Amino acid sequence: MASSSTPEYNSNSLDNSSIKRTLKDGTNWEQNEEIPRLPGETRVTDKDVIYMCPFNGPVKGRVYITNYRLYLRSVENDPVVILNVPLGVISRIEKMGGASSRGENSYGLDITCKDMRNLRFALKQEGHSRRDIFEVLTKHAFPQSHNLLFFAFVNEEKFSENGWMVYNPMSEYRRQGLPNDRWRVTFINEHYGLCDTYPSLLVVPYNATDDDLKKVAAFRSRNRIPVLSWIHPETQAVIMRCSQPLVGMSGKRNKDDERYLDIIREANRQISKLTIYDARPNVNAVANKATGGGYEGEDAYPNAELFFLDIHNIHVMRESLKKLKDIVYPNVEESHWLSSLESTHWLEHIKLVLTGAIQVADKVSSGRSSVLVHCSDGWDRTAQLTSLAMLMLDSYYRTIEGFEVLVQKEWISFGHKFASRIGHGDKNHADADRSPIFLQFIDCVWQMSKQFPTAFEFNEQFLITILDHLYSCRFGTFLYNSELLREKEKVTEKTLSLWSLINSEKSKYTNPFYSKELNRALYPVASMRHLELWVNYYIRWNPRIRQQQPNPVEQRYVELLALRDDYIRRLEELQITNNSKIPNSSASSTSPSQMVSQVQTHF
Repeated sequence: MASSSTPEYNSNSLDNSSIKRTLKDGTNWEQNEEIPRLPGETRVTDKDVIYMCPFNGPVKGRVYITNYRLYLRSVENDPVVILNVPLGVISRIEKMGGASSRGENSYGLDITCKDMRNLRFALKQEGHSRRDIFEVLTKHAFPQSHNLLFFAFVNEEKFSENGWMVYNPMSEYRRQGLPNDRWRVTFINEHYGLCDTYPSLLVVPYNATDDDLKKVAAFRSRNRIPVLSWIHPETQAVIMRCSQPLVGMSGKRNKDDERYLDIIREANRQISKLTIYDARPNVNAVANKATGGGYEGEDAYPNAELFFLDIHNIHVMRESLKKLKDIVYPNVEESHWLSSLESTHWLEHIKLVLTGAIQVADKVSSGRSSVLVHCSDGWDRTAQLTSLAMLMLDSYYRTIEGFEVLVQKEWISFGHKFASRIGHGDKNHADADRSPIFLQFIDCVWQMSKQFPTAFEFNEQFLITILDHLYSCRFGTFLYNSELLREKEKVTEKTLSLWSLINSEKSKYTNPFYSKELNRALYPVASMRHLELWVNYYIRWNPRIRQQQPNPVEQRYVELLALRDDYIRRLEELQITNNSKIPNSSASSTSPSQMVSQVQTHF
């Protein structure tokens, strides 16, 4: 069993601290307003309700609904109860009770959220309050189902940084040393004619022509041909990604695809075989032959070695998260915690994803072999594996900027179906396409950050903020399924990037223990004994669970860093002032930056 200890219960369990904490989302209070509002956010309606708090019992309050959020404030101030829920977080809205309901608080609304919580509101039967709230919520929580714009398109916030400038594909490939004499950049997909779910710019083997790429595309699911994600700076081994080959039950072969994989293998020049990692369980890959898919058999690909990584599909992951939610919200059964957690299989799935990524990274680094990664369509498990392997091998991706680039590149530009997997603005709660694939990736990153606390520039709040805005629809970053659709909707022109928010207040998301010198490859321990449930994310809404408190040493360290920065700033100001008073003085030959370097203090 995993090393997840039973969550600690908070003796002051009724203080609603976890509920009040939701206010810390970057919003501002406006004068003479009962609710916080963002620029571009407008109030739609408000009603008196009774919030059926699973921790405190019934709470009288007033609920305000805007075009961005549901906001509740209790009438009583001792304790004050506040809910601040972006409408994009809502997955389902159901009416509770009917005209004949007579029980106390038995008439109202049940709201299911995507962030591990459920809400219940009781309303009076007279006055059509429930109908009004239901209609407004349904309309604005599911704009795609009502031909409305996402809030991101009316958000008028201003930030000092432009997050859309973070990722430039050509700049990122140049950082990796590409193109070179073995790999070239192709614009064959500039108008998305080759593959409508791939980015416009691709890196492919130098010896493969664009005509070759077209022929290969016909034999790969969704035309997602093998393309380069990352190249090792020393071994020149590469991580490639693609979708499954269209082998089918008859065992079809494609000479162009076989030759293309040979060209990829030959570009390395160090290893005689290309390693293929199929993320699926073997039995699933075989079953996919019945629908025209399949895998690379050794008869057709004698110069490749194939390994199955046994990572389950989106449906298994969705059910696993549902089970996890059942045991963490609203109540945590302490006496059976470990067995309940084990029954969800959530950490087992995290283990399998991490184990697969470790194999990919180790093969490229230690094995000096190029690898090809795919699942079925190459936009779910494939993205998990390539991005985690790159995170393990390349310290740049462990910086705040680098991680943003990694997400933009391997997830957003390469067509992870965010709209389908999250269900942005869609009322179809039971859609079989929904699945927590990106959440699993972020969980894996958190597991790594726990094992290597000085290797990542970003902190836990950075990861939680990304997940919160994965659902919120406040930014355009995660909207739509592909680069093609985002260009069609002019997302970068009409919406803001999540990275604008984060990069405008980086100190909030910076790990004070980060060590820039730790640029080696990181291989986390993917044993169940070393994996933990991410309590500060999955159980954060339960005020009875004691959240992990900030380390006092870390707090003091942050305070000292701030004090040092303040002294450095004052020193620079004094130097500038002195220089202006003593023109052309040799005594002022030391520059502010030189003086600053002399007073750098290592705590």
